[in-house]
Amino acid sequence: GIHPGELLTTLSSSSASTSSQNMMLNEILDQRLPPPNRIVARDIFFVATIAFACLCTKPKYRPTMNWVSQEFLSRKKPIAKPLHAVSLWQLKNQENYVVGDIETQS
Repeated sequence: GIHPGELLTTLSSSSASTSSQNMMLNEILDQRLPPPNRIVARDIFFVATIAFACLCTKPKYRPTMNWVSQEFLSRKKPIAKPLHAVSLWQLKNQENYVVGDIETQS
């Protein structure tokens, strides 16, 4: 329900505030919608993980659109933690979704 521009700018700055680093994934979901069930939460985690990989500041570590497309078409999905247990900082600073696959695409 809110434009993510300010949030993304804050997360991408090197001096991101503690409050944005501690923001949990469930806090950025549209609060007008009912809380997601376990299956939908897994899909949200999956999409957020790929989205944050695409926001990597170093272009050579960003996934290609072909890789992103293949990930969405594949049936494998990561094991998701509950959305209230995943911070945006963790998503931003993870070792990419599948480091080996992304690094070999450069």
